[in-house]
Parts: sequence; C-alpha cells; structure tokens
Amino acid sequence: MDWITLLRSLQSDFIKRLTSGCLLHCETEGQYSELTIISGERLKALREFCWQMAEKYKRVLPVRDVFINYLKGKLGEEVVKERLADFITEVDYEQRFGGDGKIDFTLTSNPSIGIEVKSRHGSLNRVRWSISSEEVEKNAVVVCILIQEDVSEAQSEYHLFLAGFLPTRMIKLKTGKISFGIDQLLYGGGLFCYLEQLQSSVNHNSSLQQPPISKFISKETLPQSINNHFLKSYFKPNVEFFLDSREEDLNLVSIKLGDEYFEKGEYANAIASYNQALIVSHSDADLYYKRGLAYYQIGDYEAAIADYSQAIQINIHDAKSYNKRGLALYQLGRLEEAINDYSQAIRINPDLAVAYKNRAEARLHIGDNQGAIEDYTQAIKINPDYADAYKNRGITRYLLGTPPGVSQAIKINPQDAVAYKNRGNARSDLGDFQGAIEDYTQAIQINHNYADAYYNRSNARSDLGDLEGAIEDYTQAIQINPNYGDAYYNRGNIYLEMLNKQRAIEDFQKAADIYRKEGKLEALKDTRQRILDLEIEESLDILNF
Repeated sequence: MDWITLLRSLQSDFIKRLTSGCLLHCETEGQYSELTIISGERLKALREFCWQMAEKYKRVLPVRDVFINYLKGKLGEEVVKERLADFITEVDYEQRFGGDGKIDFTLTSNPSIGIEVKSRHGSLNRVRWSISSEEVEKNAVVVCILIQEDVSEAQSEYHLFLAGFLPTRMIKLKTGKISFGIDQLLYGGGLFCYLEQLQSSVNHNSSLQQPPISKFISKETLPQSINNHFLKSYFKPNVEFFLDSREEDLNLVSIKLGDEYFEKGEYANAIASYNQALIVSHSDADLYYKRGLAYYQIGDYEAAIADYSQAIQINIHDAKSYNKRGLALYQLGRLEEAINDYSQAIRINPDLAVAYKNRAEARLHIGDNQGAIEDYTQAIKINPDYADAYKNRGITRYLLGTPPGVSQAIKINPQDAVAYKNRGNARSDLGDFQGAIEDYTQAIQINHNYADAYYNRSNARSDLGDLEGAIEDYTQAIQINPNYGDAYYNRGNIYLEMLNKQRAIEDFQKAADIYRKEGKLEALKDTRQRILDLEIEESLDILNF
C-alpha cells in the first residue's frame, strides 16, 4: 500500500469519527492532535489583534466582517503552529497592507517551502476549502482547518479540527481557483512526515525550490516605473523587484491591481487599490463605478450607492451607473427609487435590455404585474436570448391569471411551431414538465430542424429524470446547431450525473470554446470552473506518487 492510499484510508476513518466525536486530542505542542481547543487568554489576544485590523480597514469594509475574517484565518494558523511548533515559522501578526503574500508559514530551515492554511466553518458534508493558482504555485501544501462553532465576537471557546492537507503537487491548476471537500483531503497525521521528507528532497534537488516572484509579476505586466514602497505594501517585504526606470503614473498601477483583484474575487483588496487611484484621479467616474461594483459584491449597498451617485454626478449620462444604483437600491428594498433609476437608464439608453429586465423584477415586487410583462417583453425584443426574461414573463402571466395552456397564436395557426415552443416554455416555468414536453414535441413535428425545441425538451426531460432522453435531445440540438453552447453545457451536466466525467469534461470544454467566441464571459467563467473542479477530482483519484 502506497502512502497516499494509506492517508486516504485514515482520512475516511477520521471523517467517520468526526461525526461521533471520538477524536485524538493532545495538548502538547509539537505533537499531532485531530482536535485543538483555543480559549481564555489566548483567544483574547487573537481577538485584540483582529479588532485592530478591523479598525484599520473600517473605511474599506464593515468592521464586523473584517474582524470575523481575520479571526477565522488566525484560528487556523494557530492550530497549524501548535501542531508543527518550531518546525515552521511563527504566526504572522504584522499589520501590513495586502495580507501575507499568499504564504502563511515556511519551514524554519527552508524558506522555499511554503504552507498555506485555509479555515472554514460549515457542516461536514458541505464545507469546502478553495485555493487559487497563485497559492498553488507558492506553497508546498495547503492545510485545511474545520471550525466547529460559528465565528463571532462573543464565542468563548473554539473547537478546531485539522481536517487534512493536500500537497500542491497533486493539484493540477494553471489558472483560477479550485475547491475541495474534506473527503478529498489526506489525513492530517501525515502532514509532518510529508513536510520532513519534502525538506530532505528539496535540500538535494534545487528544481523544487520556490518559483521566483517574476512568475507572478514581471516587467511586462506592470507599468515601467513603480514606487518600490508602494509595491512592497502589497507583497512580502523580503521580495526584491527589478523594474525599468522609465516614468509612468502610479495611479495606473493601482487601477490595474484593483481590476485584477476584482477579477479574482478579492473585493477588499480591489477597494483598497481603487482608493489609492482615486487619490490622484478623484474625478474619474469609471473609478467610482468600479469601486461601487466591489462594494456591491461584499454587500455594502449603501457604499455602492454613494459611489454610483458620485459617478452620475460626474457624468449624468452614465446609464450603467443608474442601472447599478437601481440594483443596490433594490437590495435595500427601496423599490420605487430603484424603478426611477432603471427608468433613467432606459431614457439614456433605450436599448439597455438589462435595465428593462431589472425594472420588471422591481415592478413585480410592488404588484405592477402588467408593467412587469411590458418590461420583460421589451427586454426579449432587444435580446431574444434573454432566458431569465422569458422565464419571468411566463411566471408574471400566470400571476395575472392567463392560463399557460391557452395560446391565441395556436388557435390562429395550429402549424405555428414557435407558438407551441413558447407555450411549452410557460408550462415548464410552472412545473408542468410533461405538458411542456408535449408542446415541444408538437413544435418538432412541425419543424424537424427546430434546435431550440429539442434543447427545451431536453431540459424538461432532465427535470423528469429521463437522462437518456435528455442526452438524445441535446445531441439532436447540437447536430442542427453545432455552436449551441448551452446544449453542450447541459449535456455535460447530464453526463456528470451519470458519472461519465470524461464525456462531461469534453462537453464543458466545447461549451467554453463557444462561449469564448461569442463573448459570453460569465458563462465562460462558470464553465472553466466546472472543468477545473473535474480535473482536480480526477487528479486526486488517479495520482500516485
């Protein structure tokens, strides 16, 4: 039996014991323990540090959010430090800007071997940890900590489980971020031995040393003259930067970093970068708009509204800022104000389909069902592929008492394939999947090359559990329209449900290629993440050192 198989077997046993509470518990520092308890003065000191960080970043994020995020992270780091003791460096309690450079610890005797710690609270069967491609590159292992209690200001004691670890060499991830559950981890009792063996290997093999910082930041990816102090505030202080000497405005660096952070989902860092840029470019409407987007993502809708308002004050013809401010107002329940903003966005840009769709949803919530139908209809007229609008229009018609089985178009022309498909859509929206299938079948009998009817019938069949039938219809839709990205994506989901991972990956890859060509960025991002998730699952299943 190889060591990976052994650690996976031990992990399975550990997961079973987690549910029963029969865990190894050792309070001696430097000795392995499945359970670590942090309370008393030790917890008090952790809280004090986290409150200091919350105070430091209170202009960027809500104080409570900062406190809890830092406390989660430091609880996990304290667990790993207690278990590995002097074998690794100390917990970093420096109040530097921008975090720890994606490395939480290194081996005391070899700083090229990094350790990243991930702490999560959640139910055993649903909790997941994630790691980015940058963290994979910079670290030798990722150690996962499971927190039993809800993390809050008032908690007096925390029971922390060393959930397991993964060597980053087992994670085949070139871009983006990947997540994994507890059953995909290796048993934590093997962590010390793995690091010890890795240290021995690195001492005799220079190819395993930490990649240079130029792998992540190069002269080509940054402006040509950058203030070293500014850069070092984002990264670990001991990193050396070799930069060109030509002049370029520092605020461009801030904007670039802000955009990159936003793309990665690191919204607090994005806000901090945009703050830096706004010191110089305080009249840049687009910068306020970008910062508003970041505030919206973290749920600070009031701050988002303030930024969108500032962008509108600078440019009163900024339709996108009116639309986004409407979304933030909608989240706060200020529906009439949201409708006014959507209306203003539409006056500025009458072809802004998303504004009609958003206004329809707000009107639906205040009981203006007829107005909602009109807006959904206009959104579809501008963008026929607006799937959400089609769905919601069907629901709204139902609210108005229009039975989905009655179609005037079908009465006028019983050979109208589109009318049958539309009635099928309405039935599907209301959960009448069998009725929807009957309508889609009628549409196909009228028009044998109706790809959308095959696609929609596939969806209904899938909802009824007819997976084979769904695959047949998705395949037929693809034969008629080889560029039907959604058909590939949904067929991939069916293959995945049937445990055919390879066929699923092939379909997701084809969908991603089509989404990229069509510029459907959100769909592309989601599909790539599905592919990465499946690839790491496969690598964890078959990898054998």
